[in-house]
Amino acid sequence: MKIAIIGAGVAGLSCARRLAAAGLSVVVHDKGRGLGGRCATRRAGGGQRFDHGAPVLSGTGTAFLSLLAEARAADAVGDWHAGAWGVQPVGRPGMTGFVRFLGQGIDIRQQTEITGITATGAGWVLQGADPPGPFDRVVCTAPAPQTARLIPDQFADAPNAVTYDPCLTLMVALNRPLDAPVVQTNPSDALAWIAHDSAKPGRLSQNCWVAQASTAWSVAHLELSKDEIATRMLDLFLTHHGLAATDVAHAAAHRWRLALVTTPLGRPFVTSADGTLYAGGDWCLGPRIEHAWQSGTAIADDILSRA
Repeated sequence: MKIAIIGAGVAGLSCARRLAAAGLSVVVHDKGRGLGGRCATRRAGGGQRFDHGAPVLSGTGTAFLSLLAEARAADAVGDWHAGAWGVQPVGRPGMTGFVRFLGQGIDIRQQTEITGITATGAGWVLQGADPPGPFDRVVCTAPAPQTARLIPDQFADAPNAVTYDPCLTLMVALNRPLDAPVVQTNPSDALAWIAHDSAKPGRLSQNCWVAQASTAWSVAHLELSKDEIATRMLDLFLTHHGLAATDVAHAAAHRWRLALVTTPLGRPFVTSADGTLYAGGDWCLGPRIEHAWQSGTAIADDILSRA
């Protein structure tokens, strides 16, 4: 059986990992240069790294905690002593370390945007893919709006029922130490969450910070340019900590339009009547990395149960 997976985030790679372990032929296609989706790490000059998407890998399910333990044994996950947030699992040396662990041994084709999926007598063919197919099964783990555009006919309005909140993120490297809590949270502030990213295990740089704006502030400023977002969020960050512009070695912003699932689908995945086309991701179950993993593994288990 030949299987194509669209998306190299946690859902797609988790699905691929389980299918490959069962001996099936799997190819993962992703339009980006990096892996992980929101489980992301941004690099800057001077060796600076920022976990600018999901900050932690916290979970509650026994199976996901077992996976984290396996990744920890492989030095792909470490424990972050996050002050009032307690001890949190994170990827090493960045959040993408966990993603690379999931993708070990998987055939991943990056910078490959899939523009269409066509059914043929021999199976499914992917426009833009290398190889294009045919494939016996196709799994789409793109965000819900992208899934709805890519395969609008097969799943009716399921992805359109999902809603998200956006989030604007600031990445700051300082050229001086900052005496502040490792994690600062205040949902009512414009900067609702601030963390000393360099305090996480395995980080080489010492003064990298990440701030995430509140939902209200993110919505109000979502369409500004990234430079303007960075300027405004940096002003808030400097004022909050009593810093000057001369204390900043690097600053940049990232716009997450689909940051947090607020209304999930309510089931692990959707599938076509014949069980050859699947769609899933965190949008099916909730906003955490664990939810993406649960969706991807549920899809893999369903494919294996039908094989």
